[in-house]
Amino acid sequence: MRLAGRSLLRLPLLLIHAVPTLPQLLKSTFGYSTFRPLQREIIEANLVGEDVFALLPTGGGKSLCFQLPALARPGLTVVVSPLIALMKDQVDALQASGVAATFLNSTLGAEEARARLRGLHRGEYKLLYVAPERLMLEGWVENLKAWNVTAIAIDEAHCVSEWGHDFRPEYRQLAKLRTRLPDVPMMALTATATGRVREDIITHLKLRDPQTFVASFNRPNLTYRVVPKDEPAKQIIDFVRKREHESGIIYCASRATAERVADSLAGRGFLARPYHAGLGAEERARNQEMFLRDDTRIICATIAFGMGINKPNVRWVIHHDLPKNIEGYYQETGRAGRDGLPGDCLLLFSAGDIAKQTHFLDEITGEQERAIARTQLRQIVHYAESAGCRRVELLQYFGETFPIDNCGACDNCSEPRESFDGTIVAQKFLSCVYRIQQNSRFGTGMNHIIEVLTGAKTEKITRWGHDRLTTYGIGHELTRSQWGSIGRELLRLGYLGIGSGEYATIELTESGRDILRVRTPITLTKPIDTPKSRRVTTRREGDIACDEILFERLRSLRKKLADERKVPAYIVFGDNTLRALAREYPQTLAALEGIPGIGEKKREEFGEVFTAAIAEFLRTNSRQSFD
Repeated sequence: MRLAGRSLLRLPLLLIHAVPTLPQLLKSTFGYSTFRPLQREIIEANLVGEDVFALLPTGGGKSLCFQLPALARPGLTVVVSPLIALMKDQVDALQASGVAATFLNSTLGAEEARARLRGLHRGEYKLLYVAPERLMLEGWVENLKAWNVTAIAIDEAHCVSEWGHDFRPEYRQLAKLRTRLPDVPMMALTATATGRVREDIITHLKLRDPQTFVASFNRPNLTYRVVPKDEPAKQIIDFVRKREHESGIIYCASRATAERVADSLAGRGFLARPYHAGLGAEERARNQEMFLRDDTRIICATIAFGMGINKPNVRWVIHHDLPKNIEGYYQETGRAGRDGLPGDCLLLFSAGDIAKQTHFLDEITGEQERAIARTQLRQIVHYAESAGCRRVELLQYFGETFPIDNCGACDNCSEPRESFDGTIVAQKFLSCVYRIQQNSRFGTGMNHIIEVLTGAKTEKITRWGHDRLTTYGIGHELTRSQWGSIGRELLRLGYLGIGSGEYATIELTESGRDILRVRTPITLTKPIDTPKSRRVTTRREGDIACDEILFERLRSLRKKLADERKVPAYIVFGDNTLRALAREYPQTLAALEGIPGIGEKKREEFGEVFTAAIAEFLRTNSRQSFD
């Protein structure tokens, strides 16, 4: 957020002069004329030797923040990444742009690993991708010193925090690098981190007075929808049928569900594959590779098993089941639309999913871990059931205020939920909480309150004498699911609170007591699981109008070229580049100037093939004009 002048004293004169060439490096290597928000500031802070903490949203261009300075400075930049597949993905993309990059991980054979080590000793590479545990191996610090490491970038830095959604103990060991390589600047990058997680990252990695950069979490090109889960197989098929030529991910809570959904789609002719930790390593790698290369359009993955991919043209993400927390949900939905083009995010929600997740919480042994998980579950349920703007809810979780009331790109803004006079049901619920507390001198959980309201005959109700309360059975006209929605909304409205003990007991707040005394009218929102069809039309931020027929032709050409090179299609060009080509109709190499994503190396390798294809297309098709 600031660029400290004092740090310029640390920098050799050569590097100070290198900074003005950043736009040139960006254009010649990656084919872009402008930086995304905060990229240039992050790069310049890194080049003057500062430690950096950077929080950029998924698709916000984190990788460029350490790739570009690696080209602008002498020596080797080491990139720590927890995902083996992502290492190969990024190295393939860098090599396609003419950058000397490599990775070392367990997928390499002994001879190939030795060859890359020899190259590192000879100074042949600008970037090296490694997993955190490899850096801790005996002798590796001596290697790093011998290879003239001049910067360390720690990607997915939220893995260092127990409060993050993907904690990895091996990330804690990275603090040793600060002690052993004290003069090497470190950069920590993540796409999802609350204030508490940010503090954890800076503390545990021993960053020294880091320059801190926090971009907006808003992904304007994504639309968010939550719909009642009702025959999910049919819902998914209806959704996918309208997007048969687009790539998407379906996240499931269990391996069995991932397999079942993939089989269901494949049985109806869709190109779908499962992806989870229960598959053999070879099958999992094959399925992922097919997805990356567009040989299969749909991956059905478990929420617990992260997809280490950088595929920019994922157009949609479905959550078949309720995610465990908002950070995970944000990151998973963020796999859509990384290229800046529109992406659709759909969450199928049911009260049954809450019960399943609650059951899993009971199996967590550590008290603190259980408390964290319980809080995170309440937050994601609040998001799913909220009648407010989805974008406001997401950004608020990360401490950011969305500046407008209606985002125009979520279900609740496009078609607001119905409300109703909830005074009587609210009075019943609040009264039941009050009577239980008054009678027993202790609080109970949400489920027990609902059982009292609906007149259930459980052992606890009988033992505690709650079947003799005046509120016993007064709510029999509603289902347990409906009462659950009402109770959770009363929590959101602040009339109920969660007790501070080990168990999530429900208690009246002061405002809740006031409501009981004064009998103030209360308006509640009809629950999300009300069986009502919502046809939501949202704006499509980031869409690039183009000649769709030409775009499909160029997509086929791209696939052919990528298959010949055994790389994913987007390594050749991203969809945003293809759409720009199909809009501008360049027929010469000179006319490629200004098309995003075409650097010097790619222009040299692919320019003539694509311009010739466009010229051939125009022989039998007329140009379209786009406003």
